[in-house]
Amino acid sequence: MPDRAPQPVDRQLPTDEARDLISLVRDIAQREIAPKAAEEEDAGRFPREVFSLLSESGLLGLPYDAEYGGGEQPYEVYLQVLEELAMARLTVGLGVSVHTLSSYALAAYGTKEQQVGHLPAMLGGGLLGAYCLSEPSSGSDAASLRTKAVRDGDDWVITGTKAWITHGGIADFYTVMARTGEEGPRGITAFLVPGDAEGLSGAAPEKKMGMKGSPTAQVHFDGVRVPDERRLGEEGQGFAIALSALDSGRLGIAACAIGVAQAALDEAVAYASGRRQFGRPISDFQGLRFMLADMATQIEAGRALYLAAARLRDAGRPFAKQAAMAKLHCTDTAMKVTTDAVQILGGYGYTADFPAERYMREAKVLQIVEGTNQIQRMVIARHLAGPEGR
Repeated sequence: MPDRAPQPVDRQLPTDEARDLISLVRDIAQREIAPKAAEEEDAGRFPREVFSLLSESGLLGLPYDAEYGGGEQPYEVYLQVLEELAMARLTVGLGVSVHTLSSYALAAYGTKEQQVGHLPAMLGGGLLGAYCLSEPSSGSDAASLRTKAVRDGDDWVITGTKAWITHGGIADFYTVMARTGEEGPRGITAFLVPGDAEGLSGAAPEKKMGMKGSPTAQVHFDGVRVPDERRLGEEGQGFAIALSALDSGRLGIAACAIGVAQAALDEAVAYASGRRQFGRPISDFQGLRFMLADMATQIEAGRALYLAAARLRDAGRPFAKQAAMAKLHCTDTAMKVTTDAVQILGGYGYTADFPAERYMREAKVLQIVEGTNQIQRMVIARHLAGPEGR
């Protein structure tokens, strides 16, 4: 079957600088990420050297202030960078999204002294972050978390276990939500914990159906001592910080989902154009052509939805409802499009010789992370009809 190279996504970018940035990302993706993606995912290898390259290239701090080493790019640009990276390999796109999420609490709620002291290394110094909210018994009900931080003089002592942590055990810093007071959301405080802190350890990575190159692990805090200087925001403000971070993080997941879906569509179009049955390419058959048309339409709709939410964020307007809608629609789209791509490839789609099956396995987790799609529906409904049980 002849190769049919996919056409780059025709992006609406606000500046020449943004267009140059996308060109840089595409070059890195094509040279350094995509060629090794299948082999390294199969081997479960995390590409730390790629993240070092992204850091050196200024791509790990794109939405943050240039004063601290960030790229000072609007979210509508940053998210399209994520999409390009996820098209090449979801482990990388999602990893950049998680790193950005992990830096958010300090960038948005830290003191000037904290930002000057820590942000430059986090955004451009080769460090990699992790975000610690979920626990073995508190996932969707995050406000019931049990990890504790107890004041001891000028320090805090953190004890507990976090679960489902992307980059768990390999991160250089962890943004940790821990209970410092009463039960419920008002008793939670945020901390910035160095990855080499005494008493911090990562469990063996989870054995997952997809994204095998991205380590997901429990992280144990066994009396980890951190100075009060590493408390982010006020005592009891941690849950509000966590939810604010997740509004932006959900847009990152939405962009990654569209990247995976676009990669699956490109694979399906290339295969259908080269595969011949009954004397002609299978892309000539109307049933299959309509599948491709539906896949492309849903991808464009998802892209428009996450960009609309990003532009609200960039304008300083409320965007939580739109972020939940984007996460919901884009990840459901990724699941549907990748499943259809496997169907279009037929038996070959079910084999590891083609990437379609990997895209389908990877898409599934996007409907779960950073708030399941059932939680997204609850968030949207609350914006429409108010809280439950009034």
